[in-house]
Amino acid sequence: MEHSPTRRSLLLAAVAAPFVAACSSAPVAEQGHAHAAQAELAALEKASNGRLGVAALDTSNGTRIAHHARERFPLCGTYAVVTAAAILARGSLDASLLPRRILYRRYDVVAGSPVTENHVDTGMTIAQLCAAMLQSGDKGAGNLLMGVLGGPQAVTSFAHESGDTVFRLDHWEPELNRVAPGDERDTSTPVAMVDQLQRLLLGDTLREPQRAQLTEWMTGGARGATGIAAGVPPGWRIADKAGSGGYGTTTDVAVLWPPSRAPIVLAVSFTQPSADAAARADVVASAARIATGAFTATA
Repeated sequence: MEHSPTRRSLLLAAVAAPFVAACSSAPVAEQGHAHAAQAELAALEKASNGRLGVAALDTSNGTRIAHHARERFPLCGTYAVVTAAAILARGSLDASLLPRRILYRRYDVVAGSPVTENHVDTGMTIAQLCAAMLQSGDKGAGNLLMGVLGGPQAVTSFAHESGDTVFRLDHWEPELNRVAPGDERDTSTPVAMVDQLQRLLLGDTLREPQRAQLTEWMTGGARGATGIAAGVPPGWRIADKAGSGGYGTTTDVAVLWPPSRAPIVLAVSFTQPSADAAARADVVASAARIATGAFTATA
């Protein structure tokens, strides 16, 4: 007996279509590894007692891995990538922007500002603030840069104008890290972040000098072997930005350059039911290991 497709089945097919289409041109072996990885991610989520979102893109052939990739998760510190990109886009039209010195007062330095707290007397250039925000997670720098742009809504506008209509930033630091379950403010989805990261670091949203600068900021600094960095093999070049917040939310987005191979773009978010849960960078690392392993496994 034939049945007409239900509205739900049509919607599910529409959601899955981009991932199926992307994989259709990939080698059959890699498609199989990708499907296996998605099952492993589901098992990791169950064992971790939280909600896990993963999106990964192999830019060599378009293969994608997705687990809750279209669900919203808190941005936390990953908003900084889009904020810095918005600054760079504006700076490409005004050469005086990045060297401009921003003066601020002690009350502008919120908790979690290890760099800006040491430069209250002299201020910092916009370029220095970008580096502090991306490399040290400096929350005061994030606020000052959002102020230069016109606030969180201006960062959202830049994201939308550059092709990401899912991203939304509503608050300043540190409030933007306090996202309760079900609240869509200060959130995005893993797949939207992967696509945005691809446009910003590998595409043409930014001009080449600005793209190179964003990549330099995201690959520099004192990065510990945590999060995505802990889940990829030694010798890979990593441009990433991690973050954490309430409900044990732990996020990380990255472009990864394996040796002699096209880059992989990856976004991982993990959040938990309890408001005071501890961050789980280990879960992010495990998810990264699963996703990248699927792309680099031999047939």
